[in-house]
Amino acid sequence: MPVVKSSQININGSSPRRGTWFRVAMAIFVLILIGLLYIFKIAEYRPEKEGLEHRADFFGITFSTKFCDELGLGWKETYRAILDELQVKYIRIPVYWDEIEREEGVYDFSDYDYLLDTGEKNDVKFILSIGRRIPRWPECHSPAWLNRQSETEAQAATLKMIATVIERYRDRASIEYWQIENEPFLGTFGVCPPLDEEFLQQEFALARSLDDRQLIITGSGELSSWKKEAAVGDIFGSTLYRSIHNKVVGHIRYPFSTWFYETKAKMAGLTPERLMVLELQAEPWVPQGKMIYLSDSEINRTMSIQQFKNNIQYAVDLDFRRAYFWGTEWWYWQKKYGNPEYWRIAASLFAD
Repeated sequence: MPVVKSSQININGSSPRRGTWFRVAMAIFVLILIGLLYIFKIAEYRPEKEGLEHRADFFGITFSTKFCDELGLGWKETYRAILDELQVKYIRIPVYWDEIEREEGVYDFSDYDYLLDTGEKNDVKFILSIGRRIPRWPECHSPAWLNRQSETEAQAATLKMIATVIERYRDRASIEYWQIENEPFLGTFGVCPPLDEEFLQQEFALARSLDDRQLIITGSGELSSWKKEAAVGDIFGSTLYRSIHNKVVGHIRYPFSTWFYETKAKMAGLTPERLMVLELQAEPWVPQGKMIYLSDSEINRTMSIQQFKNNIQYAVDLDFRRAYFWGTEWWYWQKKYGNPEYWRIAASLFAD
């Protein structure tokens, strides 16, 4: 009978070797954690250039009537300022379902007719974002009456709404693209029902049957591989965020150079002509509450003037087909209440 040395076991019956492996595993875990904290909390990537030189047709904006309301701005006043003072020529407009069909079957497009009519007088080209999930919180902007319907009924109503919008506006030459849904594969963000991928395909098929313009699908630049989106849309529109707030670890920065997005594009099979930045971070991240209540120090955590310039230069260096700013309404709010610097910098970009 073999003799077991007392040094081979401890009083709990586990071997010293197992304890050694546990300590090694814990050490590796701690090192990984320290590495991640360094990468996202300390490390920072800044573009080498700061000239902001770009192609004449490179920058556009997203304009949201709802976000103007949230900031306490008149959306018509803000829109006119964007057109007249910034001279923006490329605008993405979310067509909010709960604004155009407040009562089932009764449509009111007067606000969106105004946006398009006024923009066309200024030679603006548009992306119309349509669907149940489109830009700005809470992401899904369904009319109240939809809550009384089953998901099957809600999907049928969604298809009817998409068809109604496209049929109303497809004769307008000012519309360059349709965007169907917004970041549909990002299920962790927004107050929305779970994604039905088969239904998403139906939405795109319907849009293609009604008009021959290219269709845009969007996704997270930071949290998605882009492969699923690339298989659905003609053009992929990425978010581009550099400084955000996470509920668990607080404020973090993405330290990656442009290779991060360029590599993902190649892996997803997306050629340059199929790529845009549809949400270029140009407003502060709001950990809680409303943006208008952020202090200057809170604003500067994620959108100081220097960060604003860095984000612009980063998008220029990335050089996708076009880059649409996210936060133009907030620039106007800043200008109106004493800080015109964001607006001034933007004006110099669009005036080129």
